[in-house]
Amino acid sequence: MKLDLWIPVGTPQGRRNDLSGAANLHDYPAAGPWPDHLGHGDMLVTGHDVGAALEAVSRLDGLRVVQTLSAGVDRIVDRVPAGIILCDASGVHDVGVAEWIVLAILASYRRLPQLIEAQQATTWRHDGSRGDELHGSSVIILGHGSIGRAVEQRLAPFSVDVVRVARGEREWVHGLADLPTLLPSADVLVILLPLTAETRGLVGAEVLSRLKPGALLVNASRGAVVDTTALMAALTDGRIRAALDVTDPEPLPDGHPLWSMPGVLITPHVAGDVSGEEDRAWALVADQVGRLARGEPLRNVVVDGY
Repeated sequence: MKLDLWIPVGTPQGRRNDLSGAANLHDYPAAGPWPDHLGHGDMLVTGHDVGAALEAVSRLDGLRVVQTLSAGVDRIVDRVPAGIILCDASGVHDVGVAEWIVLAILASYRRLPQLIEAQQATTWRHDGSRGDELHGSSVIILGHGSIGRAVEQRLAPFSVDVVRVARGEREWVHGLADLPTLLPSADVLVILLPLTAETRGLVGAEVLSRLKPGALLVNASRGAVVDTTALMAALTDGRIRAALDVTDPEPLPDGHPLWSMPGVLITPHVAGDVSGEEDRAWALVADQVGRLARGEPLRNVVVDGY
């Protein structure tokens, strides 16, 4: 007997074709008015609109699993009813985010924003300034999970010294307690922590003050892991540089002072938006449907908030 799978309205037909052999597909709407009852559901896939997904969850009978298409679950983890398994999309965004991090480091090191600015001004600006070398740099990866491992793999050809830090200490990976002693020697601090009560504002004035002058902070996780006020103070003083794909607040309002801070590169949460992302996401959904139907353990089950 096929499972009942609920997916966002507007899901492309090709994705539906890939899933229709294993599940009965049902659309949930993007907006109200909502019926009191949608029917039976075994699994629901969240889209970009988490609010719509949660409205659907509250109107389904027998729902067992909510599968997100994002690696982070901070917007939904505390809102899924007890007894329903929440699974994230760990692994789906590794390629895109890891490649963006390497791009951001190189762009910042080689002064690419300033060179693009000169190009837009139609000015040949060769003033003798020299960029930094990534070769031989020390890079802290703060949050050494699936994406962190992908970043490390892509940094390997640059002969960098990678220092792994995670919330829990394990073999070859430092715990958070070691971070203060590791920061002064870091050229780059890459932030990949999930947003939880423990990590909100973790990278604040104290952490930033321990970075060496000129260090580069790269954030591709969640904006609120970094204290924006403290970050702006450090940027204003010229003590550090930053490359941000996420901000707090987000979206960053037009005219916000962070946009024009010295030494900052900002992109609008696009690190994971690459051509292969959708294929990997829906392949994960298909695999999860098969596992649920066969009674096998699901992948990426969220425990303790992440």
